[in-house]
Amino acid sequence: MKRIRTALALCLCVALTACGAFESETPATTERALTQIKVGALLVPDAAPAHIALKRGFFRDEGLDVTMEPIQAASMALPALDGGSLQFALLNYVTVVLSTAEGDAKLVMVADSYEAAEDTFVVMVRKNSSHKTMLDLKGKKVGVASRKSIGSLTVASALKTVGLKESDVELVEFPLPEMAAQLIGGTVDAAWMTQPYIQDISKKHGARKLQDMAKDAMANIPVAGWGTTTAYAKANPHVVAAFQRAIGKAQQIAAKDRKAVEEVLPTYTKIDAATAATIALGNFPTTMDPNRLQRIPDAMLEHDYLTKPFIVKELLAPAPALAPTPIRDQ
Repeated sequence: MKRIRTALALCLCVALTACGAFESETPATTERALTQIKVGALLVPDAAPAHIALKRGFFRDEGLDVTMEPIQAASMALPALDGGSLQFALLNYVTVVLSTAEGDAKLVMVADSYEAAEDTFVVMVRKNSSHKTMLDLKGKKVGVASRKSIGSLTVASALKTVGLKESDVELVEFPLPEMAAQLIGGTVDAAWMTQPYIQDISKKHGARKLQDMAKDAMANIPVAGWGTTTAYAKANPHVVAAFQRAIGKAQQIAAKDRKAVEEVLPTYTKIDAATAATIALGNFPTTMDPNRLQRIPDAMLEHDYLTKPFIVKELLAPAPALAPTPIRDQ
């Protein structure tokens, strides 16, 4: 009888399993829960790798559900990172170094993103402007996205080549989307601009380039990378590593395939497909090299943005473990 009862129990178990009675307890497949994060970035080409990663599913492959949030400037993203409404953001290195050196922020850079190249950062003047060189800007108003940023630092460097200092001009802050109107309207005599605004103001208003900012001492200067707070990185090391792996895959694609960058630009900026195919683009480094990034604090010290040397290596997160998922070809 005991053997009979055991056999009946086994049969009942098999029958219930076949009918799905235990399905909720032991699913045939378990989908990995995704960690939701928000990532802040300017609507400029610098952020292209994150949008490639989003489009091709690299974030999802790493267990991340990413929402991209537009920001106006890196300085505006810092309070959002600190308050937790953003988990990562695209930050220009000048802002990060300055904020850290002054003790206002505790940040860690987890991945590199963008490096200047010819015609990616330019000081523009109006079509009929009498200004021919940077020397002509002495005592004039120059528009920049923000003071003490990558824009103002490159302006300071260009001024130095003609014997001037940053203090010899008046820097006026305007968001990049407003810069063209401020220049054409005469609010400023010259304006530091990025793509696609450079090409747009040239076509619509005949504005001309006074000087390329990504030359001489600023040639191939590191511009921006992805950062978070040290507190978030310490509390969420697996999320940071997953973010690094996803961005790393996308960065490799952006570095070698311009078409991939052109495809995503119209999806998050006002750059149309025709413009995306012709604008100047910077470089997308595939490693976060501390020796290369050290150029930023060294230049900041030279132009009195810092009062003492700063070692950029202290800001850099360690590289993640190798990616567990392959890059998708799309």
